Amino acid sequence: MSWLIYALLSAFFAALTAILSKIGIKNVDSNLATAIRTLVIIVFAWAIVLFQGTYKQISSISQFSFVFLVLSGIATGLSWLFYFRALQIGEASQVAPIDKLSLVITIVLAFFVLREKVTASIVIGAILMVVGAILVALG
Repeated sequence: MSWLIYALLSAFFAALTAILSKIGIKNVDSNLATAIRTLVIIVFAWAIVLFQGTYKQISSISQFSFVFLVLSGIATGLSWLFYFRALQIGEASQVAPIDKLSLVITIVLAFFVLREKVTASIVIGAILMVVGAILVALG
């Protein structure tokens, strides 16, 4: 499968996550809800790794990669904690578009940190994403 199919599946399941989370978080502490969700993800991810046998590659992960994977995990955890709290006190249809501003932030960080090329069409698209997110969230 191409990257586009995987990206579309990711978007679909991210949207489904917002809806299921909003339903499930009612009358539940947002941090507890995040911990439950994280536990499910841990079990699910490790089941896949064990089934595929890719756990054997752990010893070949460089210290550099390991540090950045840990940092990525911390960033993910913080994102989920804030996302669940926002979902708990806001409307899913307002929280999700603001959360998706991460796309624009990713473009900016990819330019400065990863030195990825940013074209005029990417800049215009990013501006449209910001405007769209604001219109949807506040409209």
